[in-house]
Amino acid sequence: MTSHDEYVSVRYLVDDVQAAADFYTTHLGFTLNSSAAPAFADVTRGRLRLLLSGPASSGARATPKEAAVAGGNRIHLTYDDLDAEIDRLGGAGLTFRSEVVAGPGGRQILLADPAGNLIELFQPARRP
Repeated sequence: MTSHDEYVSVRYLVDDVQAAADFYTTHLGFTLNSSAAPAFADVTRGRLRLLLSGPASSGARATPKEAAVAGGNRIHLTYDDLDAEIDRLGGAGLTFRSEVVAGPGGRQILLADPAGNLIELFQPARRP
């Protein structure tokens, strides 16, 4: 691990640290940085460091019970070809939590990790 300023870190509470780490590294292009499963693992993609905290981790234990629900926030991953990514992930047996939504900024679809944390897959609108 290099300087802490090199990464933007987001903590996701997960039920199964190994399943979450496998999901992110297998399907979404993350690299395993460290693992202390079943309590904790962290994975990186670019400048994003995703902290996967299981029930035994200090991060999960410090979270009030009413705030320990998945889905309130989501990470945002950008793709050049959203349709190809949807096809690839669907072919791997993953299911989406929404249909594709289009707006002036681009197109997006929601995917959930094994614990129910949301991931937004996004393709920016093409600008002339």
